[in-house]
Amino acid sequence: MLLNERALRLADHMAATAAALRIAVANTANGARILDCGIAAEGGLQAGLALARVCLAGYAEVALVPGPSPISPPGTEGDQEGVSAPLVQVYSDHPVLACMASQYAGWQVSVGKFFAMGSGPMRAAYGKEELFDHIPGREQASAAVGVLETSQLPGDEVAAYLAEKLNLPPNKLTLLAAPASSQAGNVQVVARSLETALHKLYELKFDLRQIVSGYGIAPLPPVAADFLGAIGRTNDAILYGGQVVLWVRGDDEQLAEIGPKVPSSASPDHGAPFTEIFERYERDFYRIDPLLFSPAVIVLQNLRTGKSHVFGRIERAVLRRSFGYNERPT
Repeated sequence: MLLNERALRLADHMAATAAALRIAVANTANGARILDCGIAAEGGLQAGLALARVCLAGYAEVALVPGPSPISPPGTEGDQEGVSAPLVQVYSDHPVLACMASQYAGWQVSVGKFFAMGSGPMRAAYGKEELFDHIPGREQASAAVGVLETSQLPGDEVAAYLAEKLNLPPNKLTLLAAPASSQAGNVQVVARSLETALHKLYELKFDLRQIVSGYGIAPLPPVAADFLGAIGRTNDAILYGGQVVLWVRGDDEQLAEIGPKVPSSASPDHGAPFTEIFERYERDFYRIDPLLFSPAVIVLQNLRTGKSHVFGRIERAVLRRSFGYNERPT
C-alpha cells in the first residue's frame, strides 16, 4: 500500500472521530479537506498522537509513556524529588519510509502570507526533493495527505498551490494543521526523535539501507505560549533529551567511526537552549550548524555482530532551563 493511502485511512478515522479528538474538519471552496488539530480547534494529546501517526504514514507506533524523566535533577530520577513528564515514544520496522519519505519536514510551503513546514506522505507524491534520489518512497498517488506546522489555517490558495505541485485536483488533498504551540503540535514535533537521527546519518553519507528498525524517545515539554518558545522547547526535547536506538547491519569499525558525529553534542552550537542559539544567529535558522539537529543519545546495535555502540549524553540542566522547571520542584 502506498504511503499516502495508509495516511489517508488514518486521516479518515481522525475525521470520523473529530469530536473525541477535539479537532475540526472543513473543506476549502475548491474541495480540499482541512483537519484543524490546534489552530482554531483545541486539539489535544490524542490529536497529537494521531497527527504524528499520519505524519509517519502509519509505518510507526507512537505513544505517551512513563519513564525516568531526563529533566529530573541528577540522583532524583524515579523518586519524589524528580520531575514527572511524559515521554513521546516512536518505533518502526520501516524507519526510512516512515521517517525520511514521510515524516521529515522537507517541504517549505510558502503561498502569499501563508507559511508552513510541510511533512507527511504528500512529500513522496511530490518527490522533487533530492533526498528521494537516495531513498525509496517516491510514489504516484491518487490522493495526497500532508501535515502543516503552522499557526494559520490553509485556504483555497494553499490548496490550489499544493494540488498543482502534486498534479491532483484539490478535492483529492487532505491537509492536517497545527502549530508547535498547541498540545497536538507539541506532541507531533517531539515524535521526531527517530527521524532526526536518520536525517543526521543521511547528512553524514551513511547508507540508510543498513538500518533495519528504529526506536526513539524524548520528553514532552510544557506547551509554550508562542512560536519562538514552542520551537525552542520542542527542539531542546530532542537535542538534549532524545534517545534513539537503531538496529543496523553493518561494520563495527564504520559504526564506531560515524557514531560520535551523530549526537547533537557533536555540534559546536550544542550546550545552550535552542532559543538562545536562535537569537545568537539573529533568528536566522539557516545560520545554525545543521549538525546540531539530532538526538542527545544514539545507540547503534549491530545485528551482524551483536555489538552495541553508544554515543552522546542527556543534558538535564539545559532541559530544565528550557522547560522552565526549578532545580527542586515543589
